[in-house]
Amino acid sequence: MDYALPDLSYDTLQLPIAGGGIGYYGIRTRPRLAFAQSKVLHSPRQNQILADLPDADYERLLPYLEFMQLASGSTLHEAGGHSNFAYFPTDGIVSPLCVMENGAAAAVAITGNEGMIGTSLFMGGGVTPDRALVQSAGHAYRLGANRLRQEFRRGGALCRLLLRFTQSLINQMAQTAVCNRYHSIEQQLCRWLLLSLDRMPAIELHLTHELLANILGVRREGITEAAGKLQKAGAIRCGRGRITVLSHPELEHRVCECYVALNGESRRTAAALRQQARARACGAIAY
Repeated sequence: MDYALPDLSYDTLQLPIAGGGIGYYGIRTRPRLAFAQSKVLHSPRQNQILADLPDADYERLLPYLEFMQLASGSTLHEAGGHSNFAYFPTDGIVSPLCVMENGAAAAVAITGNEGMIGTSLFMGGGVTPDRALVQSAGHAYRLGANRLRQEFRRGGALCRLLLRFTQSLINQMAQTAVCNRYHSIEQQLCRWLLLSLDRMPAIELHLTHELLANILGVRREGITEAAGKLQKAGAIRCGRGRITVLSHPELEHRVCECYVALNGESRRTAAALRQQARARACGAIAY
């Protein structure tokens, strides 16, 4: 059973870090708003799915949302396991990885604040099909599995938004499979960097070559060689544990067609959400 967080004027809550079990205490916060260590104000509305909910649906869900930090390199769930939470990132990036019997893995998609982690909770599978790896550190709001299923069974706005995101996620996975088969490591790296930039306000990504190799499912030497070519072309600058993008147009020039296809899918989904929001505001859609 999922319980609502206490709606006190101000309370002291633990902010868990995914994968590490580390908590920050003494942070004065409300269930609906939270301050990270940097004192930046966070809100569930910074996640696009939660932001597109009608006010009544959002207010009903709000007491059950728990703010948390996402540590880079940590996992939200493992393949073949069971998850007790769905995660709605507000910043940072999470990548679902398919894991082989020998431990090798490759990312099949990328999710930021436009989506959520935990589609198996409402799609009927029950078992998590992948490993959810935090690619870039950030924050999220998590929601108990039972509460998510209850809201999904209502068949209202959240159900529609989750299904639309799932369709977009499936399209991304299919395009990624084609890209991994037919395009070079350099093109795959450009695609992943551009998709990451689309989901982050910064031009600097905190990624090691080893983590990138794990995400793309290639050897570390291949990432080092591809990154070296992009750095020589003036597209990026590599530092210790970080990649700074110097020329977005140069990355777009070198990337494969898959980025254009995925970017177009994201824009179509965003346009559909904006259209629904306008229709709701005019009272044209009854949920």
